[in-house]
Amino acid sequence: MPEQSSTMRLRVGFLLADDFTLSAFANFVDVLRLAADDADRSRPILCNWDVLSDRMDTIRSSCGVRVQPNRSLREAGNYDYLVVVGGVMRDTARLNAHMLRFLHEKAIRTPLVGLCTGVFILQEAGLLKGYRCCVSWFHHQDFIDRFDTERPISDQIFVVDRDRLTCSGGQGAAHLAAFLVARHIGQSAAIKSLNIMMIDDAQAGERPQPGARTGHNPTDALVKRALLLMQQNIQTPLPLGRVAAHLAISRRTLERRFLADIGQSPGQAYLGLRLERALHTLRTTQRPVTEIALSCGFCDAPHLARTLRAEHGITPAQYRRGSHQASRAP
Repeated sequence: MPEQSSTMRLRVGFLLADDFTLSAFANFVDVLRLAADDADRSRPILCNWDVLSDRMDTIRSSCGVRVQPNRSLREAGNYDYLVVVGGVMRDTARLNAHMLRFLHEKAIRTPLVGLCTGVFILQEAGLLKGYRCCVSWFHHQDFIDRFDTERPISDQIFVVDRDRLTCSGGQGAAHLAAFLVARHIGQSAAIKSLNIMMIDDAQAGERPQPGARTGHNPTDALVKRALLLMQQNIQTPLPLGRVAAHLAISRRTLERRFLADIGQSPGQAYLGLRLERALHTLRTTQRPVTEIALSCGFCDAPHLARTLRAEHGITPAQYRRGSHQASRAP
């Protein structure tokens, strides 16, 4: 059984999927390790963590590094959280039937955490029904394609909804772990862990995900979140009123914050994102212009051509021809 000392304040069990993301697991567990003891001596005094499995075989991460489970499901004790770490996208969940059954049994009393694509595993297992969940902007469309009745949150680093906690991965995993450390051990322990890992002070879940690079350089967190939401809704652009409502502000406030931060209206910025996507697709694929236009929220090819000419003084055919010639230049 896991150590049950009187000083123990936080106990976490990890379930690693095949080809799990090592960085998400490492960032999360390192925050626990550093919070568990003085300095970085790594003694599990205030925290305890186990890697659980029905078999004691090593589990391969997506980068090839293997992790050895240290406790079987039969020996698992009581945990404050069970953390599912996903990784490489698959058609089906990459936890076996024994591990999924274990999750279902424990979910009645134990909060569940989904890191990276661990949220896909929890959703597929029916363990996120009725919960808000966080998905990386990179996998936003994958999630909607697989679970077409769900609308994940992809403009925050993590989401806490009652006894379900989900995270986009990467450094977000460290911030979610710090949130739990602050809740169970104290804010100073959370800050200490992040500082030793050379990560800025703990961020709340509402902080925006970094997202794909664009031509904008926003500094306002609300504007960043709005741009992420726009990036995730290119094919069917959202009315600006819905963007504002998603952020719980008025449309007037949205426009004011955009103008103050990036010098553009939300509508101009949204159009710029759609044109960026169209130009990238023209440059990197041979897809028909009509198909590209529809995928970027334009009515048809002439609509894209008119807009591109008005904004950049070039037609799709001219842009594609120029990009092709540039790629062939010595």
